[in-house]
Amino acid sequence: MPIAQRNGVKIAYEVIGNGPPLVLHPGMFQTGAQWTKAGYTSVLATTHTVITVDPLGLGASSAPVTPADYSLARRAESVTAVLDDLGLDEAAFWGYSLGALTGYAVAVHAPERLTRLIAGAFDPIDGFRSAVEAMLNGLGLPADTDPWPLMQQGARTNPAYAAVIDAADPAALRANYEAFRHEPGVHEALERSTVPLLMYAGTADPWYDPMRAFAGRTGTAFASIPDADHVQAWRNTAEVLTHAHPYLTRGQLWSELTGKNGR
Repeated sequence: MPIAQRNGVKIAYEVIGNGPPLVLHPGMFQTGAQWTKAGYTSVLATTHTVITVDPLGLGASSAPVTPADYSLARRAESVTAVLDDLGLDEAAFWGYSLGALTGYAVAVHAPERLTRLIAGAFDPIDGFRSAVEAMLNGLGLPADTDPWPLMQQGARTNPAYAAVIDAADPAALRANYEAFRHEPGVHEALERSTVPLLMYAGTADPWYDPMRAFAGRTGTAFASIPDADHVQAWRNTAEVLTHAHPYLTRGQLWSELTGKNGR
């Protein structure tokens, strides 16, 4: 597995396919291999050079144990380090959940490195807080309840996620979580970014409404995954690809014809 390095931090990644580069960044409790297991990579590799990344703190990547090491700027650096390691000036980026937050970070801190961005299921307005509120309200728990044990318990019902959790440093997982839990919304900076953006979410996801509101206000392309919650939208590979793959290939053709990154 290739390893990119930046400021003493190692980021593991894999490469498959041929064509314009596309970075795939998974969510919390996932590694880059989850994209392949879910059926995304085999389709995308027919038109792109697909680069699947192990996030900071997970898989074969470095696992810092302080929340500051998971700031938006550091998350962006983890992506640009991979691009630099491959000798790429720019690439398309697709992230889900925590991966979408990472994509927002690159669009804000290093927009020149992205040709376009697909962001699945992460609220750019209130960040992780809106999902926590919905979860605690749904369980009838006080607002000051620590949601971290509940998140891990829920994730462990999926054997693949449980394996990722068991292989990770618990302190690193907690630091990662604390960083994105307290990260303020990036909507204002994201709105100023020039990176073309497609957003999507399941209609039963607590982040659906704020994402759709941001998209409507900014004229951003938005796709709905009907009757899907946060997990179901990830698993609904075929439905998601009907929106994402044309967006990627259409943008590729537009760039070739005009030299621009069109929406």
